[in-house]
Amino acid sequence: MKVSGELKALQARLGHEFAQPDLLLRAVTHSSVAAPQRADNQRLEFLGDRVLGLVMAETLLAKDPEATEGQLAPRFNTLVRKETCADVARAIGLGDAMKLGRSEMLSGGRRKQALLGDAMEAVIAAVYLDAGFEAARDMVVRLWGERVSRVEDDARDAKTALQEWAQARGLPPPHYETVTRSGPDHAPVFTIAARLESGESAQAQAGSKRQAEQAAATALLSRLVQA
Repeated sequence: MKVSGELKALQARLGHEFAQPDLLLRAVTHSSVAAPQRADNQRLEFLGDRVLGLVMAETLLAKDPEATEGQLAPRFNTLVRKETCADVARAIGLGDAMKLGRSEMLSGGRRKQALLGDAMEAVIAAVYLDAGFEAARDMVVRLWGERVSRVEDDARDAKTALQEWAQARGLPPPHYETVTRSGPDHAPVFTIAARLESGESAQAQAGSKRQAEQAAATALLSRLVQA
């Protein structure tokens, strides 16, 4: 197929030239404009969400080999959520290339978080189908770049973030309690509970009290944000 200047520019921003450019066209086509002869991006979005999840899971595990599941989960959720996908989409000007129906155009669809996030996931799937997992992973790691480093830094100081969250709502600082200590002396496992006076709490495990407190704070923050 003939590639429009718009899609050529998008390929340059993605850092990937498509062997099958029809995949990219489908990835940026919203259901409001799709016709029998032109598929929309919903199925690609479904696949792209899974590819993004695998890339981020691999990336986080490689960056922090000692992290527990309780520490990794909130970081993962932050990186794959629709808001983050939309933020990346804005950074590369994906909205300018989106194919929208008249109603979505008139309602500002190019700026809508949900549409941008869906299109970003669809583009990830398009790269995966066009050139394989390695190409998709390389693109995601490059585009998410600083966001991965930032979520790592934020996670390392979760206790401060939780305290600030509590103070902003007129609550006293969170309380940390050792629930259990297990394992041999040379490899202990601490289970710590982080609690707020308002009743919310979360537990996490780690090889030191400090790490377990940070992990518990991270888990509680994640729960509070999703509430």
